[in-house]
Amino acid sequence: MAVTNTFKTIDPTEDIVTSKTLLNENVPITGSIVSGTYGGATVSMGSEGHIKTYSHGMFQSVFDYPYLSSSANHIFDIAVGISANSSIYSSTTSQQAKKKNVYNQMAQVLMGHDATGSIKEFKIPDGNYIREAIFLNFSRLLVKDEIKKTSFNLKMGSASWTNPFIGTHKIDTISEIPKTGGQQRVYTDSPAGEYTVLTSSVSNTRCGLLFYQAGIAVLSTASFMHGKNPKWSRDTGQHRLDAALTASTVDTVANGFRHNMYNVEFNNTTELNSTMYFCKVNNNDFNYSSNPTYLSSSKIRVKETSVDPPVSYVTSIGLYSANNELLAVAKLSEPLKNTPSERFTLRVRLDY
Repeated sequence: MAVTNTFKTIDPTEDIVTSKTLLNENVPITGSIVSGTYGGATVSMGSEGHIKTYSHGMFQSVFDYPYLSSSANHIFDIAVGISANSSIYSSTTSQQAKKKNVYNQMAQVLMGHDATGSIKEFKIPDGNYIREAIFLNFSRLLVKDEIKKTSFNLKMGSASWTNPFIGTHKIDTISEIPKTGGQQRVYTDSPAGEYTVLTSSVSNTRCGLLFYQAGIAVLSTASFMHGKNPKWSRDTGQHRLDAALTASTVDTVANGFRHNMYNVEFNNTTELNSTMYFCKVNNNDFNYSSNPTYLSSSKIRVKETSVDPPVSYVTSIGLYSANNELLAVAKLSEPLKNTPSERFTLRVRLDY
C-alpha cells in the first residue's frame, strides 16, 4: 500500500548546499556629470542644480540630476577634514572646528581608537600621516556591498578649466597600488573593513586610502601640492590649495575639487548568498493531495477504479522549521505528476 507522507526531513549533510556569488558592475562617473552638465562655466560654482549644499557647511552632495528632481540619484559626498595635529590647523581661519570635527568623525569610523581610547589619525601603512584630507563618500546605491579590489580609478585635472591645481596640464591618475606577488595589498585593521593604499601617477607617491566596504576614499591634500604654485582653479578666482584649506569654507574647497575631477570609476560588488535544498521525492512519498477537492464521496477523483495507483500533482514545496512552522514556499513552473512508479529530486534555492 502506498505511504502518504505529510512532512519529510531534509538531511543537513547531504541535502543542503550553500554557495556565494559575487556580482560586479562598472560605475563610471565623468567629470561632466560632477561639474559641467548642469551649468559649467556659465554658472558660478556651488550654484549648479545637481549640487546640494547644507546650512551646516560640513559637506556637499553630488547628484546625477538636479537634486530637486524625483529622478535624481545621490552619487557621493565631498567633505574636508583637518587634524588638530596638522601643521596648518592653528592657521585655519575658516570653519576650523568643523574641519576638525569632520576629520575626527571619519577617523573614528574608519580607523577606530588606539589602546588609550584616543581616535587614531589616518596613516598610510609604513608611511606618513594624512592630517589634511578630502573625503569622497560614495553612495551605497553605487557601491552596493563593496568596491571591487583593483578597480578604483580617479583622474584629476580637467581640460575644462585652465591651470589645474596639480600645477601641470597632466592628468593625475589616482589608483590602488598594483599587486605585489600576485596579491593586492589589503589591510584589515580598520573597524570599517578592508582598505588599501592609493597612489598618484604624477607625484609617484602614496596619496590616500580606499576603504572597500565603506565605499570611502581618503585623499591626502599633500599629494596635490606638486607645482610651485598649485591651485584650485577655474577660469577665474585661482588660489593656492593650502590657502584654500585654511581660509576657505568646505563648500569652496569641494567646489574646486569637483571642477578638477576628470573621471572616477570603479566596479561595485553585490554578494549573493544562496542555500540550495534538495527535496527528494521517493516513489511512495507525497502521493496524496492536501487539496480538499482531491476526494469526492471519500473516493480519489483521479482514480478510475479502486485498484488504480494513487496519482497526485506537485505544485509547490514548503520548507518548515523543526516545529512544523512554514518558513518558505517554492512554486513549480508547472504541476509535476507524481505516481508510485516515479521518484525525483526538486532543488529549492533561497537567495539572500
